[in-house]
Amino acid sequence: MKATKYLAALLGLACTAWASADDFRARLPQDEVIYFLLPDRFENGDPKNDRGGLKGDRLKTGFDPTHKGFYHGGDLRGLIQRLDYIQGLGATAIWLGPIYKNKPVQGGPGQESAGYHGYWITDFTRVDDHFGSQQDMKDFVEHAHARGIKVYLDIITNHTADVISYRQCPGSECAYRSRADYPYSKAGGTNGASINEGFLGDAVQTDTNFAKLKRADYAYDVFVPAAEANVKVPAWLNDPIWYHNRGNSLFRGESSTMGDFVGLDDLMTENPRVVQGFIDIYGRWIEEFGVDGFRIDTARHVNSEFWQAFAPAMLKTATARGIPNFHIFGEVAADAVDIPALTRATRVDKLPTVLDFSFRAAVIDALTLNSGPDKLAAMFNGDALYEGGEATALQLPTFVSNHDWGRFGFYARKNLPGVSDAEVLQRMILAHAMMFTLRGVPVIYSGDEQGFAGDGIDQDAREDMFPSRVASYNDNVLLGTMATTAVSNFDRNHPLYAAIADLSALRKENAALRRGKQIIRNYAEKPGLFAVSRIDPQTQQEILIAFNTSTEPLQANVEVDAGARAFRSLKGTCTRRPSAPGSYKVTLEPLSYVVCAAQDET
Repeated sequence: MKATKYLAALLGLACTAWASADDFRARLPQDEVIYFLLPDRFENGDPKNDRGGLKGDRLKTGFDPTHKGFYHGGDLRGLIQRLDYIQGLGATAIWLGPIYKNKPVQGGPGQESAGYHGYWITDFTRVDDHFGSQQDMKDFVEHAHARGIKVYLDIITNHTADVISYRQCPGSECAYRSRADYPYSKAGGTNGASINEGFLGDAVQTDTNFAKLKRADYAYDVFVPAAEANVKVPAWLNDPIWYHNRGNSLFRGESSTMGDFVGLDDLMTENPRVVQGFIDIYGRWIEEFGVDGFRIDTARHVNSEFWQAFAPAMLKTATARGIPNFHIFGEVAADAVDIPALTRATRVDKLPTVLDFSFRAAVIDALTLNSGPDKLAAMFNGDALYEGGEATALQLPTFVSNHDWGRFGFYARKNLPGVSDAEVLQRMILAHAMMFTLRGVPVIYSGDEQGFAGDGIDQDAREDMFPSRVASYNDNVLLGTMATTAVSNFDRNHPLYAAIADLSALRKENAALRRGKQIIRNYAEKPGLFAVSRIDPQTQQEILIAFNTSTEPLQANVEVDAGARAFRSLKGTCTRRPSAPGSYKVTLEPLSYVVCAAQDET
């Protein structure tokens, strides 16, 4: 190696060295490997809190470990006990599902389920007793930080639990009523009595204007049941004036940001009092617990002005707390490649980053629908459209499974009927290889590394890692193991755990896979080749990554830097020499990948 390049390599190593537990906060968001879990479904460290300190049957306590829609007993103490397992997987950050106090049970007769998932908040200031105490949360963060593992909290600002009721309709079955048909200036519609005199509408987002909004009965007659009149914390949240009160969202048009999310009380986030209220709430979680980032639930259902104020305030609070690389990523959910929605959230809403739902859709399309990987290329070509361009795209959390949309294994089995589980396992490994080597921040959904595939979306993708008592979970055939969810599933020898741990190590050892510019080199329009180069930002050395998404072997020439003289294998079999300057031949087995690093000729 020439002296100048040797020096550059040393400098690059110094600049991008993996932070130790002592300086973990020096890592950039794109340096992380995120492990996402719902605490109720991960590990039960303290059975005494299974019922959350409540008495009675499951409709009172929310606890029924035999039902997929109720609490099962996982908690923060259990999570602390399993930190070594998570770290062994190579995870450097934990995205913790919501741990705030929830309404234990919601739903009409026969439709009840529990707030085990954490998204039905009544008290935004404290840990739900089902998960432990404030001290347990502090202990968890301290234990994680001692290992150099960051903690990202799942936060909600769009809604609270379902507490507010409407007299015109039972339960939460209330149709959305628009601003045109039910203006703020009239009680119950355009023919109603005049109310809220002088209020100029929610587009004038000033304290003075919203002080004139005094009545909440413009769309429905609103009331709060006496038993729940003071259930929300902070106390200001108990007044219906801080909510839209227009009925259920249609998930389109104005209702997308103003309608109740399946009955959940939709906050009027246009109101400056609500904005400041949530800045205070979540700023306290940063100040008191020293968390390292936020995943924002239902971000697309909150108005842009809210995020434009909220996100900078959180970054300012984090910086003051000594957290320089606070990672904020919003959920802008979509079941297909939707670049405009994702990029708009960073350009208009001014969210720092978003969960990359388009990546998930493109990978599932390429690996379970027998179509080509060209959607991956189209998706990555949209990276320049994010605020900050490709630098922002490097920080987008990418995923192939989650608790809402289901697991990769489910889609592989559903979309490829008759395919063997051995092949599904191969596809699962290939999906994770894409997630770990292509641009973005990989997010592992707990259970994927143990071969969980699930039966569908939502509750059907929220299996227990500790021994489950849910029949519809325990009859599942897991990938890569003879185990079932009826036993504890923390097997470090599982082929998926081992594969993901290897990918984590590969990513850790090569800055190009974390921070490097990505260049699309070649892709097929049917199952086959997808190839990119990642360029080390310090040394400018190239790493070529090539995937075969088909069930047939392939050989292909892929463009590389014309100055590359030799390559070495980081994963798979790599030819030593280019075929010609600027051209490199890859040979790939079915459903496999190679990672080949350019190096100086010796």
